[in-house]
Amino acid sequence: MVKLAEPQHLTVADLCEELGISKSTFYDWRAARKAPSCIKLPNGAIRIRRTDLERWLRSREDT
Repeated sequence: MVKLAEPQHLTVADLCEELGISKSTFYDWRAARKAPSCIKLPNGAIRIRRTDLERWLRSREDT
């Protein structure tokens, strides 16, 4: 089986599915400035760079 490359930019739905959270939780985090960095496209859609998500997750590791 061939593994497809992970997308470089995630939609909000993709991110929520990956993290197991609701969209409302993501938007709450975004409003509180606690979400990963986002890109707002001209049509208003939001994308999250996979590298920004990975960096954000590393910054939340409990060591």
